[in-house]
Amino acid sequence: MNVVAIVNPLSGAGADPDAAARRVRLLEERFASERLAAAVFLTERRHHATELARDAVGRGASLVIAWGGDGTINEVASIVAASGRTMGVIPAGSGNGFARELGLPSDPHAALDVILRGRDTLIDVGELDGRLFFNIAGIGVDAVIAEAFNKRALGRRGMGPYVAIGLREAFRYRAVRYRIVLDGEDVHSSALLVAFANGREYGNGIRLAPHARLDDGKLEAVVVEDRHPFARLWGGRHLFRGTTHLAARITLRSIQQAEVYADAPIQYHLDGETGVADRHVSVRIHPARLRMRVPANQV
Repeated sequence: MNVVAIVNPLSGAGADPDAAARRVRLLEERFASERLAAAVFLTERRHHATELARDAVGRGASLVIAWGGDGTINEVASIVAASGRTMGVIPAGSGNGFARELGLPSDPHAALDVILRGRDTLIDVGELDGRLFFNIAGIGVDAVIAEAFNKRALGRRGMGPYVAIGLREAFRYRAVRYRIVLDGEDVHSSALLVAFANGREYGNGIRLAPHARLDDGKLEAVVVEDRHPFARLWGGRHLFRGTTHLAARITLRSIQQAEVYADAPIQYHLDGETGVADRHVSVRIHPARLRMRVPANQV
């Protein structure tokens, strides 16, 4: 087995200066004990994981491991998905929504056990504005929250700051008028949020689309109509209860493709990584596109 591990030395490390060295040591010792032909690389900047993954695939790696948060996972998976190779994940982010959806343990030793002893499964991949996502893509308030969260220094993230930013934007965010085409059906909305979910939750148990599945060939479209700031806060309880399907003034559809139009630039995020499109984005699902290593006993 030709294995390449791509490690974000900062994700989930806080202010610990020795975290990177410990991660590399753990991997190298485990690979040596398993007598695997393997290499470990540390990311040095944004999009470096993409470069490292492309190089790994080009050199014939059969298994590419991403150790980091949703951003690092997205960069690596975007390359591995097109290659037919297998991807493993050691989660180290603030929310780890994608890893939780796959049933991956948060402990690095246990996650590495899954990578070396688990089984492979094919999952779907979403695409928005020509970029791939693996968990959730969102337009509107959650993209604004993601941008503000990403600007925080590493070590000052986590659940508390995420909720604090969300509370602030509940009072500050101004909704946008969208025309949304969901598998050919027009929906016009002054929306607080337009999201497309491959997985169920953002992370930390904040569940947006309780009926989403990673392997059903569908995306769950979630359109949240605007409302008074206090109603926004009250409606937010559904995210923590996993009951958005019971909330008022929310459109939920299982779809394969969508178009979103606005009269202004569209701010979006893909697995927490932000971008801007010029007044229109296309969305689609690619069924069974990414081969993932998951726990052997997972159904």
